[in-house]
Amino acid sequence: MPSEPCKPPEKILRGMGYQFFHPGSSAALKPCLWCKRSLTGGDQCYKNQFYGITSHKCVQMTPTLRCNHKCLFCWRSFEHEYSGEKDLLPEEIISRIPFLQKKALGGYKVSPRVTREKWEEALSPNQYAISLSGEPTLYPHIVKLIDLLNQTGGTTFLVSNGTMPEVLKNCHPFQKYVSLTGPDRETYLKMSRPDDDYWERILESIKSLGHETDNKKRTAIRVTLVKGMNDQDPAGYARIIQESGAQFVEVKAYMHVGYSQRRLTIKHMPLHEEIEQFTKQMLPHLSYRIRGENSLSRVICLERDS
Repeated sequence: MPSEPCKPPEKILRGMGYQFFHPGSSAALKPCLWCKRSLTGGDQCYKNQFYGITSHKCVQMTPTLRCNHKCLFCWRSFEHEYSGEKDLLPEEIISRIPFLQKKALGGYKVSPRVTREKWEEALSPNQYAISLSGEPTLYPHIVKLIDLLNQTGGTTFLVSNGTMPEVLKNCHPFQKYVSLTGPDRETYLKMSRPDDDYWERILESIKSLGHETDNKKRTAIRVTLVKGMNDQDPAGYARIIQESGAQFVEVKAYMHVGYSQRRLTIKHMPLHEEIEQFTKQMLPHLSYRIRGENSLSRVICLERDS
């Protein structure tokens, strides 16, 4: 990626499609590629295939851009941080979602590929993916935000790095994700580049998923594989996953997009066949079965045996 002139972080991110909820806050939403493809009659995200989520009715958002990790494979920019930002109340965020989603998708209304029905559906979202950027459990009102979004009748997906287990246990989204970036502490520190060693805290978060699954809550572990960097020791990954008892596991390839292009090369992006091979090497150590796979997104979903 070419270097950028010195601009305020919000200006750069606005240019990338971020819609901010307030000038003094990094809370933002941004419709993803799959939302736009679905809106225009194209393919949907793998979450539609695995979990029944309608992509053009999904809001991709975050209550904060703050993060305590700087993962090598993350497509976000670490240079565009907000300092001393204002944390909005959950009500302030929720009240602005319809307006900002419509603003972000406004240019699609006149597209001949967008039907009136789909346009109206996109303006009445029923899925909220708290996954855009940053670590949502660093937002002090995350529990209430999720509770209020749940009360709208929609579903919520929370994607966390697991570094705040005491917060995560009080969050009750429709589906809770915790990322696993390596099979051991050394790999985790290399891949996630945290501001402190959170390995034991992440394991605590991951182990808590099984209890929630047993109580009929939907939980998932997300493993993002970077070729030649964290795609070793499938049995080690499997051991952590098996002990967790999470309902689902997503094993997916690193995608060479966004700011990760400044840290990694396209050679670090595994082929789907390599994701298949790695997953098959994990399966003998797991009480999980393959729920589905999506070669376009290079992801395989596992589900715990009942």
